[in-house]
Amino acid sequence: MKAAIVGASGAVGQEFLRVLDERNFPVDELVLFGSTRSAGTKYAFRGKELEVKLLQHNDDFQGVDVAFVSAGAGTSREYAETITRHGAVMIDNSSAFRMDSDVPLVVPEVNAADAKDRPRGIIANPNCTTIQMVVALKAIEQLSHIRAVHVSTYQAASGAGAAAMQELHEQYRQVLAGEPVKVEKFPYQLAYNLIPQVDVFTDNGYTKEEMKMFNETRKIMHSDVRVSATCVRVPALRSHSESIWIETERPVSVEEAREAFAHGEGLVLMDNPEKKEYPMPLFLAGKDPVYVGRIRKDLANDNGLTFWIVGDQIKKGAALNAVQIAEYLVKEGDLGK
Repeated sequence: MKAAIVGASGAVGQEFLRVLDERNFPVDELVLFGSTRSAGTKYAFRGKELEVKLLQHNDDFQGVDVAFVSAGAGTSREYAETITRHGAVMIDNSSAFRMDSDVPLVVPEVNAADAKDRPRGIIANPNCTTIQMVVALKAIEQLSHIRAVHVSTYQAASGAGAAAMQELHEQYRQVLAGEPVKVEKFPYQLAYNLIPQVDVFTDNGYTKEEMKMFNETRKIMHSDVRVSATCVRVPALRSHSESIWIETERPVSVEEAREAFAHGEGLVLMDNPEKKEYPMPLFLAGKDPVYVGRIRKDLANDNGLTFWIVGDQIKKGAALNAVQIAEYLVKEGDLGK
C-alpha cells in the first residue's frame, strides 16, 4: 500500500500523520506533498524521516493507491486529474467536489458503501460540522425518519486551521498584556468573543457553512431532511459543539434515543445531568468519537428531541473520517494491491 498526503504541513495534514500511525493503517510507503512554502520540511513517521515534496503536475502519484488531500478547494480542483491519473483514489477534504453528482460524499458510519461508486476516482470528505451531526442523526434515523433539523454550532478556532489556533492563543496573551489585539484569521477578535459568522454570506442570509449543513446532510443520508443552521465561531481551541433539535415522523422517547445513541456507531453517550456529566470541547479534544448528551424532549414539538454533541474537528471532522473511508475500502478489497 502506497499512500500520499497532500497538504502535509497543515493542521489536518499533521493529523493525518498521527491518525495513520495511531490506527496502524496498512501503509508500506507514505509520500508527503506540499506547497513551495512547505516543500523540504521533514516529518517523522513510524521511525522514518519523510521530506515534503513540492506538489507539481507530473507523474509523482504513479503507484499511489490512496491520496489524502487537504490543501484547499483551489488546489484540489487544479490537481485532481494529476492525483488520480494513475489510479490513485483521492479522498478530498475540501469543499471542491462535495456536491458533484459523480463524487460520493461519505461518512463511514452513515453511508460507507457510497465510497465504492467513484467514477472520477474522487471521494469527498464532508464539512466537519456535517460529519459529526450525521453520525448522531443516523442513530435516530434508524428509529424514525427525521423530517427537520435545527442546529446551532459552536465552532472552535481549529476549523480555520493551525494559524487560526495560534491567533487565538496570541489574542488572549495580547488582551491580558494590555497590547493591541491582532486580527487576521477571523472577521473580528475571537478571544473573549463569539462571532455569528462562519464562511461568507449567501443571498438567502445563510452563510456557506450553514448551507453546507443543509445540502451535505441530504446527500449523505439520502434523505429529504431539511436542516436550518446557525454557525458560530467560539473561542474554544479545538473540537466543535452543536445544539441540535430534530423533528421525527413519530414521537421518539428520551429512553429510545439514549439507547440508540449508546449503541450508535462512532458515538459515546455522555448524559448524566445529576452529576453534571455532558460533552465539553475542553475535555474531548483528540478523541475519536462523537459524544452525545443533554438529551431531552423538545417542549415546542411533540415529535421533537433536542441534544448536544461534541466532536474533534481536526480528527473526526477531517483526518479520521478520511482514514476511515480508506480503511473501509481496504476491508472491502477495493484499495491497495
